[in-house]
Amino acid sequence: MSLNLSILTPEGKAFEGEIEDVVAPGVQGSFAVLNSHAPLIAALEAGTVKVRQSQGQQQFKIDQGLLEVHDNDVAILADHVEQLPDE
Repeated sequence: MSLNLSILTPEGKAFEGEIEDVVAPGVQGSFAVLNSHAPLIAALEAGTVKVRQSQGQQQFKIDQGLLEVHDNDVAILADHVEQLPDE
């Protein structure tokens, strides 16, 4: 199984899709969300969100925000999101 991720800003969706995992910049340190993760709401600080999909990895620079996990659905809410170029 995989996760469904939505990255949302006040302007709309910056990303939506099926992913393998996501690493987010939590205020207590970076953490990963994997398949079947326990329900969670976490505060995020400004930093890089790393999204791994079956066809590769994408990275997004975010301002502070929130991350919510529930039933393999992950939502990241941030004031500003910028997709970073592939490395």
